[in-house]
Amino acid sequence: MLLTAGACIGAIVGRQRQLSFPTGPEAPTTGGRICEHGPVAEPGTNRRGTPEWSDVDAHGGAERAAEALAAITGVPRHDVAVVLGTGLAEAADALGPALSRHGLDTLPGLPTSFVSHQTSEFRSLDLDGRRVLVFLGRLHLYEGYPPAQVVHPVRTAVAAGCSTVILTNASGSLRPELRTGALALIADHLNLTGRSPLSAHPEAPGLPSPFVDLVDAWSPRLRQVAHGVDASLTECVYAQLPGPHFETPAEIRMLRTLGADLVGMSSVLEAIAARQLGAEVLGLSLVTNLAAGMDPDGVSPDDIIGVGQDRAAQVGRTVREIVRLL
Repeated sequence: MLLTAGACIGAIVGRQRQLSFPTGPEAPTTGGRICEHGPVAEPGTNRRGTPEWSDVDAHGGAERAAEALAAITGVPRHDVAVVLGTGLAEAADALGPALSRHGLDTLPGLPTSFVSHQTSEFRSLDLDGRRVLVFLGRLHLYEGYPPAQVVHPVRTAVAAGCSTVILTNASGSLRPELRTGALALIADHLNLTGRSPLSAHPEAPGLPSPFVDLVDAWSPRLRQVAHGVDASLTECVYAQLPGPHFETPAEIRMLRTLGADLVGMSSVLEAIAARQLGAEVLGLSLVTNLAAGMDPDGVSPDDIIGVGQDRAAQVGRTVREIVRLL
């Protein structure tokens, strides 16, 4: 069994704030298993995201969330957004002291999260004169959220002024030489979710075009900057699958045939949304396990989280130096 980016079992528990635009999954806040966003309810207790999370509503929602962000942090604009993946919450500490920190649910459109192994918050900090917005955790398709809500934090960050988005995640490696604990750069991706956060709407001509050129989805310039910080970073093709189940050995062989080096359950939809809005995107993927059929001992969710926690400080230092060189 392969356990990959954002790996955890089930769908989140957390109660969405009552807002003037669409809500996400809703479930009791006690009991159940543990996931990136907290205790997980038993199957059948979650309500899937509502269809009102369309592209039309989502862009307006991001603008309102950005206004709330400015009011909450006291910062009119941020420059760089960082999204931290599974087990990587402590990377935020390595970025520098937070000038302010707030629960994720204080921003319109984000659910209340009850986190066990990482802090459920966003932080605002100053890094050598650049204002950095850090999200500790993210939303996933497998939790029942629609694509437009999955990318809501990234759209909010860009609406708040961020022209650079740094996405981190945990992943499973399809390459024997890319071992657990390695940090890799995402150079290209395979979107195998069957979903997109973009949609055309003929009655909303003011929205950005959904026909986005993804040739340079993962910025070559930012990858060069990252290589200047750590020349050992390997460039990889990352495949996002929807999850929450994990891949079979046959599926891993298929992914290799398609050209994938890493596999996970996040980041690609966020990158697409950021590129639609003109932001540059850098992807850093931490290998937390080997793919199905490559490790006779298998791996557990605790192992995934443990690798992330062990390497979080290194990931944070790498991101910090990259931001300093922007």
